[in-house]
Amino acid sequence: MQPPCSPCFGSEIGDVAPPLPAEIAALRDRGEPVWIFAYGSLLWDPEFCNAAASPALLRGYHRSLCLYSYDYRGTPARPGLTLGLDRGGSCRGMALWLPVEEFDRVWLREMTGRRVYEMRWLPVQTGSGVLRALAFVVLRNCPDYAGRLPLDEVVRIILAAVGRRGTCRDYLESTFCHLERLGLADRPLSRVAARVRALALRRQEHGEF
Repeated sequence: MQPPCSPCFGSEIGDVAPPLPAEIAALRDRGEPVWIFAYGSLLWDPEFCNAAASPALLRGYHRSLCLYSYDYRGTPARPGLTLGLDRGGSCRGMALWLPVEEFDRVWLREMTGRRVYEMRWLPVQTGSGVLRALAFVVLRNCPDYAGRLPLDEVVRIILAAVGRRGTCRDYLESTFCHLERLGLADRPLSRVAARVRALALRRQEHGEF
């Protein structure tokens, strides 16, 4: 699938975030914390590293490099790829227990701009039982949705893309390394990371960088 010609910039550029859903606003008014399912950069973002966390398994969705990035990790001319929760399979991540005022920051971060996610309450399995957590699930009908790309195409995009927040390769490495550190195995992402490292090394040896 080719990047769309007129990109929808997702949560990166665009209008302000919509108001919090009434249910979440009610939790905020009561001062109640919220469980968030973290599967990507929320795992290593320093803004949220002090949140109480528990390893969690989400069934019915998987972690996927399925969203084009036109600002943070790429440009309109050379988009990168970022992670989304897509339908099917399962995903190991972390359930973060956030004060509701911290959720405001997550909401602004994920929902500012043109929509690439919808927020859903989903059951996640933890060591202490099943929790109901909020998860940001990719919208397949958004023009930024890349779908399932061939591995070689994913690697090519990751090695080429640079955006306002750095390279797409750094984004992949940071996420992959934190997943490993947390003991959250992800074989498809491991294959991507290994192929990216191998091709980067080969290019370096041949003076192609």
